Amino acid sequence: MDKKVLGIPLIIFGLLVCFIVMCNPFVMVGPGERGIKITLGKVSPTPYTEGLHTIFPFIQKFKTMDVKTQRNTLTTSVYTKDIQQARITYVINYNIMPDKVNKLFQEVGLDFESKILSPVVEGTIKDIIGKWNAQDLIANREKATNEILLKLQTQLKDNYINVTDFQMTEINYSDVFERAIESKVTAEQEALKAKNKTVQVQEEARQKVIAAEAEARSMAIRAQALSQNKSLVQYEAVQKWDGKMPQYMLGNSVPFINVTATK
Repeated sequence: MDKKVLGIPLIIFGLLVCFIVMCNPFVMVGPGERGIKITLGKVSPTPYTEGLHTIFPFIQKFKTMDVKTQRNTLTTSVYTKDIQQARITYVINYNIMPDKVNKLFQEVGLDFESKILSPVVEGTIKDIIGKWNAQDLIANREKATNEILLKLQTQLKDNYINVTDFQMTEINYSDVFERAIESKVTAEQEALKAKNKTVQVQEEARQKVIAAEAEARSMAIRAQALSQNKSLVQYEAVQKWDGKMPQYMLGNSVPFINVTATK
């Protein structure tokens, strides 16, 4: 009789252990996650933070969602304003707003990336890229990237997704178009080189004209001065004389300089 009485608690304990193992009333929310409790189909009004939580088996269910920053690298095809096809490789960083995971799960579900994130990102990229001509897009990549980031942040905020960064890592056009751009750039560089050469030649010619005009004015001034003052003729001769007197004098020739002895 005593053995039967002692065996009843053991049986109850064993059944309880089996119940716990089979029904698992305990759930764990890991680091960087938030939990969502669903009671008879109704989503809990607040998310559950990291740690151990309990649920009522068969009545409640529990879902977890990752709220850490996610990084996706993807490629998409778009058309520019001038109808050039481009393959854009981009990187997007985002995370679910931790205090809104229950709302996101209730309104969208766990597959929010395919339902919300990807369509919005693809549409935004096509919309912004479609405003730029192909060649201008290359020169204004940073500006276009910032426009895409701001628009994504505005649109996805209402869907409880926080976009922290967006970068276009590659912009690839067709081989034909890229060769055309290369040829155009080369032609522009050659034209600029020729223009600079022309400017250089014009400047050199202008400097020569200025120098010639200055020399002509100098000669005119000197000629006028010499004609008005004969003593300047001798002064000019002195400036050019090498200091040697001629060795032979013919006829009544006189030195080209009047030398007057001073007493």
